[in-house]
Amino acid sequence: MWWGVAAALLANTLYSLGFVLEKRALTALPQVSIRQPARLLRLVLGSPLWIGGSLALAAGFGAQLVVYRTLPIAAAQGIFVSGLVLLVLLSARLLGEETSGRERYTLGAILAALLMVVLSLREGTETVSQAAPYPLILLVCVPSLAAGVWLYNSAERRTRHRHRLPTTGVEYGVAVGLLYGVSSLAIKGVSSHLTTSGVGGALLDLLRSPYPYLLLFTGAFGLVMSQAALQRCRASLIVPVCTTVTCVYTAVLGTLSFGEALPEDPLRLALRVAGTALALAVLMSMPRHDRRPAAPAPQHPSPAKELTPP
Repeated sequence: MWWGVAAALLANTLYSLGFVLEKRALTALPQVSIRQPARLLRLVLGSPLWIGGSLALAAGFGAQLVVYRTLPIAAAQGIFVSGLVLLVLLSARLLGEETSGRERYTLGAILAALLMVVLSLREGTETVSQAAPYPLILLVCVPSLAAGVWLYNSAERRTRHRHRLPTTGVEYGVAVGLLYGVSSLAIKGVSSHLTTSGVGGALLDLLRSPYPYLLLFTGAFGLVMSQAALQRCRASLIVPVCTTVTCVYTAVLGTLSFGEALPEDPLRLALRVAGTALALAVLMSMPRHDRRPAAPAPQHPSPAKELTPP
């Protein structure tokens, strides 16, 4: 179990570092768009800083495989949430991003909501589910992927309107969070196949499952969508929103899909339901727009200069 905790903390560090490095690389690149995925890939693959960030994210993916083999889904999400603090600190240090007072309060409320979900776990629970019915996984994941792509495209259409206030990226974060939630369930499924005896048998069983294909879809779409969103919005806001959606999605639907028991204690059940509802309510109330930068005050010549003859 302690290996799982250590792997989760390592994954937090790698994910936070990877997102910040990618964001810093994207700020130096021309504007990218999901409508030109080939151009986006060409630009980012030409940036050594972006490649470093993507390697950190890939290493975080490997650490996450270890986590899901040793910890229950909901417990793992509780540890992953702690990475938000590191992400905000790195964003302020390396990107110079600042969060408003209201956004800090909402981020605190999100952490409180996810803490409620974690506290809903039964003490001493170490049972890790290893399988889920494939039809159930597809029933959960396919509508979520469709909803994420639709929400992202809707946000893209709204940003093209003239005189629209700059978006904070909440819609982008929710959309990408849905894709990463599906990816998280797929990672859980892949980790369960790694326990099969024999490399050949494990690989064959994995290819017969929907998990590698869900990972390919979320990897391709998630890469393009997240990079365009990161370039337009602050990492210190969009990544916490994305992480929140991913964690709530995985903790709730992953627990149900993989058959990990819900709390029988009414208090713990209430904590899980209330924490999920609070996280969703906070997301709905977060500001959708950044304030426009204040226009510089006009420079007027001094009266003394105006009265001076040529």
